[in-house]
Amino acid sequence: MCGRMRGKMETNKSLEMAKMAIKALEDKKAEDIKVIDISEVSVIADYFLIAGGSNRSQIQALSDNVEEKLGFAGYPVKQIEGYETANWILMDFGDVIVHIFDKENRLLYDLERIWRDGKQIDLDNLK
Repeated sequence: MCGRMRGKMETNKSLEMAKMAIKALEDKKAEDIKVIDISEVSVIADYFLIAGGSNRSQIQALSDNVEEKLGFAGYPVKQIEGYETANWILMDFGDVIVHIFDKENRLLYDLERIWRDGKQIDLDNLK
């Protein structure tokens, strides 16, 4: 298969993964979900999803639900960081990276600003 076609298929897979992760986050009432397409500015992933939770239990529940939904769909998580403290959980699915923050750490790290060269995607356009 030619590289261009394979790249398009990978992007479609990444988009489907992102949509599933968004749904899983919404199911557990994540706050202020943002999607950033970083495919043209970085090789580490196609999409960053950034969401917030109000407390440790909710943040862990958000992470658990994303891992479960994507895992059932055949996209196992490659690595999870920060689950125990749950002030910033990073979930690496390869093409999609999910960040779940508490309010304080989301403001502190401000990934939306750091990755402003990526394209912010309106959630309504993904549904």
